[in-house]
Amino acid sequence: MKTQFAVAPHAPGGLGEDVEPQELMSYIKQLGEWIERRRGELDALDEASMHVAERDAHTGDVLLSMTLWKAVSDRHDLLTGSWDSGRLLEQDRRRLTTLIWGSLDMSSSSGSALSVSLPEACRLSDSLASSLRGRLRLEGSEPDVDNRLRSLRASVERIRDQIGLVPVAARPGVQAVYDALLERTTEVCDRARRGADVGGLLPALESDAALAERDLIVGAARRTEMKHDLTRAAQVRDELASRSEAVQRLAVACVSQVAPAPRLAVPDPQALGDPPTRPEDVKGYLSRLELVSRALEQCQRSYAGALERRDALLSRLSACRQEVASWPEGPMAEDACHLQDRAEEVAQALPVELVRLASLVVACEAHVAAAAPTSGRGEPRR
Repeated sequence: MKTQFAVAPHAPGGLGEDVEPQELMSYIKQLGEWIERRRGELDALDEASMHVAERDAHTGDVLLSMTLWKAVSDRHDLLTGSWDSGRLLEQDRRRLTTLIWGSLDMSSSSGSALSVSLPEACRLSDSLASSLRGRLRLEGSEPDVDNRLRSLRASVERIRDQIGLVPVAARPGVQAVYDALLERTTEVCDRARRGADVGGLLPALESDAALAERDLIVGAARRTEMKHDLTRAAQVRDELASRSEAVQRLAVACVSQVAPAPRLAVPDPQALGDPPTRPEDVKGYLSRLELVSRALEQCQRSYAGALERRDALLSRLSACRQEVASWPEGPMAEDACHLQDRAEEVAQALPVELVRLASLVVACEAHVAAAAPTSGRGEPRR
């Protein structure tokens, strides 16, 4: 049944699990519909937030909603591109569920990193949209009371499910929030059953429940991110170590084959030592690994670029030789062959002197351009 507002579809399976193609197809289709509907809702919410007195109070949630929508849309594009009309092997299906349940890396409205799964991002988007509709009193945001109460009870129940996932030290505070929301929700539901008008009580309660659920989802995502960072730090360090070895081999090959060659020190991520064990130190360690990654990329570009310049010169020299091979014998062809032979000699000597080779290739090209045989009309080529 189609709801008044976009509601995130149920995600199949779990991280890396094998799921039936029909379930994956249905989810991808429903997710695409959710994205399209939510885009229209966000446009309306954004427009409404521009015309209220407390505009700044809504900006953060609007920006976060847009960020979530973009992250979900980008991941949907990856899912669609990987679908391949259902012709999927088991490893392909597992890759799709990894895309569904893996982290969406993005930034929150506060500028800090936020890592949530696709279903979490959709659920958080639903909560934010519901909260914004209530706070902005957007036209059309008043579905019938029964549906609103049903949605409210579901939100409070999801908050209850999150209590056990919160660290022990913070659990009493979350329990207090849940108890207060449950009491208010129960009271409103009882009043509605007795026939009382509860329309005026619902917006504030819906907003508080949505904000509480949002905070719990974001908090859980950040705790998960901290745990993942500890594992990711070791993985990134090992990956960079492999890259460093490959770039070092590239540097040795470049120095032995061309001159002048870049003289850049290839960074060794092993010099950073083992990843720290304290979560608060991992961010700094990952930042240093990012610097190493950028330095490796610069080294790779520089050394590979020098070899590519040599290959490009040899390709141009080969083109000249093919052109001259079609000329009739004569002094002009002999001069061209002489230049090409000199260039070949330079190219054969290691390390190849790029400046000399470039000069000879340019001379060959200039000679070919100036001394090419006459055209089919008997006129000299100019």
